[in-house]
Amino acid sequence: MSLEEQLTRWTSPSSDTEQDKQERTERMIRQAVDAHTTFNNCDLKIYAKGSYANNTNVRADSDVDIAVECTEVLYWEEAEQGLHPPGNKYEGVWTPTKLRSELLASLKAKFGENVDSSGSTAIQINSGSSRVDADVVPCFSYKYYLQNEVRPGTKIFKTDGSSLVNYPVQQLDYGIAKNKRTGYSYKRGARLLKRIENVMAEGDEFRELPSFFVECLAYNCLDTIFARSTWTDRLRGMLVHIWEQLQGEEPTNGRWVEANECFYLFYPSQDWSREDGRDFAKAAWNHFGFK
Repeated sequence: MSLEEQLTRWTSPSSDTEQDKQERTERMIRQAVDAHTTFNNCDLKIYAKGSYANNTNVRADSDVDIAVECTEVLYWEEAEQGLHPPGNKYEGVWTPTKLRSELLASLKAKFGENVDSSGSTAIQINSGSSRVDADVVPCFSYKYYLQNEVRPGTKIFKTDGSSLVNYPVQQLDYGIAKNKRTGYSYKRGARLLKRIENVMAEGDEFRELPSFFVECLAYNCLDTIFARSTWTDRLRGMLVHIWEQLQGEEPTNGRWVEANECFYLFYPSQDWSREDGRDFAKAAWNHFGFK
């Protein structure tokens, strides 16, 4: 098999069998929540997010991320004082502790001992013969008020007392837009980088990196790179761009962003660094023996 044939194969999504398992897992989680009578008077939105929802997942990362969003409560923040209409944050009966507790009960009733609640953020459901691993995230509706924009997202409360904000809708919308602009090559390119990262990690050639970070590396590559004629040329272009653009310290202008375009990709508390991106590009370049 030629290199071009190999790279082309690596741009493909999960197999049909794997996709069937992913869809079955999502469906079973919905059934578990729907069957929990305590949720009868709670307005919930249940939806897939992350690489599964964005169609950038690969076989080695085929788990599904499911958000269970309580819309009974709205958390908000503002970029500067006075942007939010007068009013207070209100939790009511649906506190973070109660939402997690009831969600855990609903999942245990459905999946039994396959439920792992030891994580601080997601409730994990371990895979079975007919389903894949799943991370189920309890969260609340959230809005961030800017000068000329109200940005909807979700607020997640971790068991260690900290919290974080996610923007799954924006990640989905921006990913679709970039994919269309690049002739439907962006998501294939993201899957390609993820497969390369998996292969290098499995072979102890390189340390394992978060799948979302690798997707963001592809997202920050120029659209013109994806317009090249072969996947060999596109891959070379992506790796060179990542290597060159991530040299040195974080710049003041032109900073890279997450695939949701709501956060910068690099900041002190993040789980990855500019060096991780540079090292990944160099390792991948050497893996293929590019000159």
